[in-house]
Amino acid sequence: MNVYSMLTDAIRRRKGEVAISYGKHHLTYAEFDGTCAALGEWLGRQGCARGDRVLLFLKNGFEFPVLLMAIMRAGLVVVPTNAKLHPREVAWIAGDAGPKLIFTHGEHVDALDAALEGDARPRIIAIEDFALPQPLSHAPAAAKVDPDDPAWIFYTSGTTGKPKGATLSHRNLIAASVNCLADVFTFQESDRVLHVAPLSHGSGLYLIPSLARGARNLIYDRANFRPDEVFDTVAREGITAIAFVAPTMIVRFLEAAPRDDIGTLRGVIYGGATIHLEHIRAAVARFGPIFHQLYGQGEAPMTISYLPGEAHLGADDETLVSAGYIRSGVEVRLVDEDDLDVPPGGDGEICVRGDVVMKGYWRNPDATAKALKGGWLHTGDIGHFDTGGRLRVLDRRHDTIISGGTNIYPKEIEDVLAAHPSVREVIAFGLPDSEWGESVAVALVADAGMTEDAVLDFCRDQLARFKKPKHVFFLEELPKNAYGKVLRRTLRERFAQPL
Repeated sequence: MNVYSMLTDAIRRRKGEVAISYGKHHLTYAEFDGTCAALGEWLGRQGCARGDRVLLFLKNGFEFPVLLMAIMRAGLVVVPTNAKLHPREVAWIAGDAGPKLIFTHGEHVDALDAALEGDARPRIIAIEDFALPQPLSHAPAAAKVDPDDPAWIFYTSGTTGKPKGATLSHRNLIAASVNCLADVFTFQESDRVLHVAPLSHGSGLYLIPSLARGARNLIYDRANFRPDEVFDTVAREGITAIAFVAPTMIVRFLEAAPRDDIGTLRGVIYGGATIHLEHIRAAVARFGPIFHQLYGQGEAPMTISYLPGEAHLGADDETLVSAGYIRSGVEVRLVDEDDLDVPPGGDGEICVRGDVVMKGYWRNPDATAKALKGGWLHTGDIGHFDTGGRLRVLDRRHDTIISGGTNIYPKEIEDVLAAHPSVREVIAFGLPDSEWGESVAVALVADAGMTEDAVLDFCRDQLARFKKPKHVFFLEELPKNAYGKVLRRTLRERFAQPL
């Protein structure tokens, strides 16, 4: 079954109702389906066949949801990438995924083309020069696929510092969407759903259950997130749900002036990082029990545990700091370093099993075998079950920095700075940040004359802006254990400031 088939009933029932809106641009369900079908035929004429990859390096816009869904409808594999990435980083992903086509913005075409390597070079299409095809009046059914065929490859940081492509099948996305409707948020025909987060990540996943239920999906038409403008949109359009925000966005909501004209809002789905207790308490106090928390990973999208909106109202601290209850159709166990179940009440690595768990990492059997050991996804997160049976995420076994809901792996930054001729040693780590959850810090041993500005300038040319260090510390030597391993945690504790 093709994941796009989940939309069939809504298309039949809601054909004259708006499915997608972006500014002044709208597509009804019939137009959306016809356009996706026409785009699938166009992709076929470009030489794309079942299983071929198409990479999207785009900001949110009118074309994005159509491209996203059309690619999967056609039996192809979508590779959405964060629009904040540096073209060099996207070129590496392209080299790994091997797409036939890349859709991006005109400003990136030359840099991306220059960074691509190898003979099998994908065709790069500037979205500004691309016009969506006219919708087919009689759209054929979605392409036949095996449920375990890849549909979406989500690139996430790995232990080597290079991104790994979590390969999500049609079965995975169907299970995640059904799981969402069962546990997190029941989208309805009457819903107007606002997508403020990148469609390349969480918000794009919520398109599937939202469209499946016939809701109207509005794509936020601003380059940057501004809470006052979001609230203006909620009031003007009668928005009922916001499909995925990071905790930092909730903090920004609290900083905005109180409003009495956003009463239509009944659901805000949030996750991606830990939210501070005082922030979620303040948010519930101001806006009511509209916040629905989820805990998941790119390897198990949207789906490990959840804390529904009603559970936030009048909740004690133990409830609010938890990641909530285990999701429908998902098994969770906690294991020790020997992969044995920890005793009740103990801390252990969170392991997940179910149809939501990825097939594996794209063309990376070693990483797949390690992550899916014994048929369980080993998340790398440490957690325990509290007295109410809720899952609490305590720490990350690995050292991923999560800033504004986006994963940043320290080695990516370390590899860049280690190439600077004046840098002798470097280590990157996360520090608590009241706005972003965590911010990037680096500690360096460098030659005399090396400055913070020089460090930042060097990173600016090599890394996406959100990965650039916010804190730079110069040390005579890095703290190490008896085996010569740098003590990252020691540095975090040394330089951490109270929030």
